[in-house]
Amino acid sequence: MTYVQPSEQFAVRIPARGQSPSTAPFLNARLGLNQLGRIFAAVGNWMMRTAEAHSRSDRVAALEAKSDAELAAMGIRCDQIVHHVFRDLYYA
Repeated sequence: MTYVQPSEQFAVRIPARGQSPSTAPFLNARLGLNQLGRIFAAVGNWMMRTAEAHSRSDRVAALEAKSDAELAAMGIRCDQIVHHVFRDLYYA
């Protein structure tokens, strides 16, 4: 019967003290997962910004479809519609 040394049993070797941790595959995997997480977060943020911009453009279109009297009742002039819809993002 042949015995396997513990160091021969595993393909992954933990770096010794003073050795660069980048040689350890599990650390490289962790960095790869962090990058993948950042990519998914960026895509999610882009989708949220796109959805928000689309809803704001719908709001602008709805206000532009109203008559001057309806806008006046709301306290908005025709030239202030875009400023009114985006007032929480921009200060002019």
